[in-house]
Amino acid sequence: MKLSVLVPVFNLEQFVEACLVSLLEQQTSFAYEVIVVDDASVDNSWQIICALAQRYSHLFPIQNPYNQGLAKTQKTLLSLARGEYIVYVDGDDLALPSKLQVMADYLDTNPGCTLCYHEAEMFDDETGARIKLFTRDYYNARYLEPVMTREALIRFGVFVNASSIMFRRYEGMENAIDEGCKIILDYPWHILNLSLNPGTLDFIPELLGRYRFHSQSFGGQTRKSAERREQSLRDLLRACDNAVAFGEDPVIIAQGRAHHYYSAALYFLRLDDVMRFTQCIEQSVAEVAELAPGWFFDERHQRAWAQRAHPAQVMQQLFGDAA
Repeated sequence: MKLSVLVPVFNLEQFVEACLVSLLEQQTSFAYEVIVVDDASVDNSWQIICALAQRYSHLFPIQNPYNQGLAKTQKTLLSLARGEYIVYVDGDDLALPSKLQVMADYLDTNPGCTLCYHEAEMFDDETGARIKLFTRDYYNARYLEPVMTREALIRFGVFVNASSIMFRRYEGMENAIDEGCKIILDYPWHILNLSLNPGTLDFIPELLGRYRFHSQSFGGQTRKSAERREQSLRDLLRACDNAVAFGEDPVIIAQGRAHHYYSAALYFLRLDDVMRFTQCIEQSVAEVAELAPGWFFDERHQRAWAQRAHPAQVMQQLFGDAA
């Protein structure tokens, strides 16, 4: 089997058919399988999946006997995969034509690449309108290169869309899933994948997928809750710390942690949450005080910290008319 596509589903009756059909009808020069694990949905997701399995022989549906959460569901998916290459797609996202062929061809011709990812369009579910391109419009996109390593993930954050990845199978790949993370599971997964199976992290600039933004998506839920964003921050910090066991430079990890605090500070600044902005921007400097005193991610970071007592001024300086 050349390729396994892994799709977790939980209560996605509105979206799962479109997701799966976009994967099942890919034209490829090789055999592939689509494995779906339904995490004990209480809506009609499972019935929709089973109906599709009657039409597509390369769709393999599994249902958890009880709700186990995303991390355990991802481990189950990995244990079932037979492919030389592994693709992951959330059950509410969409694959564009040629996604599987383009990505498999890339890994075939780039043996040093462990994990590749493509450009993805974030779109509004209600209108279908584009919100942004996930990687091109990432707020630190100017620092990204076509070929990078684990260090880039630690230093620059979440610029890889969860549903855009393909990676090579390896022994023990299920160990790259960190069950200690509560909300953010893709970012620690990518870091651990590149730790357990070292190689490069390569970008395919072609638009090959669509990330659906809706009220129950990750982004939709996070915008409703400051506490959820704080938990996401804890997951991101944990992901950086996971690289310690694989010999990552402590300075790089400290800088990565500082960057995540800085990113969270900007998030809270835009919500006019002055208390959390101040806490996060101050912690972003405290994180590197011992190992890299005086370090800032960039001039924007330094400016935000220097003017932290005047958040409205920081907002105007960093975001201008968008404020």
